[in-house]
Amino acid sequence: MKVRAIAIAGPTASGKTGLALAIAAHLKPRGGAEIISVDSALVYKSMDIGTAKPTAAELAAVPHHLIDIRDPLNAYSAAEFARDALVCIKDIASRGKVPLLVGGTMLYFKALLEGLNDMPAADPAIRAHIQAEAEVVGWPAMHTQLQAVDPVTAARLAPADSQRISRALEVFKISGKPLSSFQRNTNINTDRIDTDLSNELNFHNVSMLSLEPLDRAWLHKRIEQRFDDMLAHGFLDEVKRLRARGDLQIDLPAMRCVGYRQAWEALDGSMPMAELRDRGVFATRQLAKRQLTWLRSMPDRSVLQADGAEVLPQALKWVDAQLA
Repeated sequence: MKVRAIAIAGPTASGKTGLALAIAAHLKPRGGAEIISVDSALVYKSMDIGTAKPTAAELAAVPHHLIDIRDPLNAYSAAEFARDALVCIKDIASRGKVPLLVGGTMLYFKALLEGLNDMPAADPAIRAHIQAEAEVVGWPAMHTQLQAVDPVTAARLAPADSQRISRALEVFKISGKPLSSFQRNTNINTDRIDTDLSNELNFHNVSMLSLEPLDRAWLHKRIEQRFDDMLAHGFLDEVKRLRARGDLQIDLPAMRCVGYRQAWEALDGSMPMAELRDRGVFATRQLAKRQLTWLRSMPDRSVLQADGAEVLPQALKWVDAQLA
């Protein structure tokens, strides 16, 4: 079956954007390509520096989709992404171009390629109760609670991962079922997604190239350099402007993005400003570690050594083979 789309995945700072632009240029003589962002931070408007959003020149060079589509006040779910991405794929393919799915939000890839069962919607009252309890006993104790009801999810979460521990406990309190049971059942919600297309869209006709560095120190160095560049180019001023709106809070999904949460805490005074750089880099490294863990659970991906010497020639050769 002919490949319908190409996916370029990888941890943060692994070189996905540059590689995707090069692939799009390579495909131009054959009709071209358009990029669909698979990134839960790039969907938000006015969050440009801290998300390493493509530059104006990069956006102009190749059409991009699912960037700057949501105000930071409003959340964007994996199910919404799957629906929107499917529409984009269908439109791009209908115009004879290759859809390039590019990003590092692995839950979005999972929602699109495998589907997601409907988990309970957020319950503000239960979430507030969990937060209040955590303020008394601490998140490691809440993690112990999670181990008792959902050991599978607890095993993959750090004891201080407040956001994910809170959501897992919330799901259990609402449904009486562990979060891991929903994640194992991956039936696509047929009420919200184009099922004719989604049933065709799987690893048999979507080829995924995964950029994974052999040397973790190489990735850590790139993460440090990128965070330093963000700070040098006004990242703190960007967060100050978001705070100045007056309607955004640190617990919103947009403000929980890596870097933004740490900058918000530093500006609040709850964290020394001198620690912002190190904590931001550490949080980004932890994100990259989680992304690599997700990727390694995807057996049908093709792995390309991100820190290798021949990344682009190998990637172009791989793309040509998939589209032959």
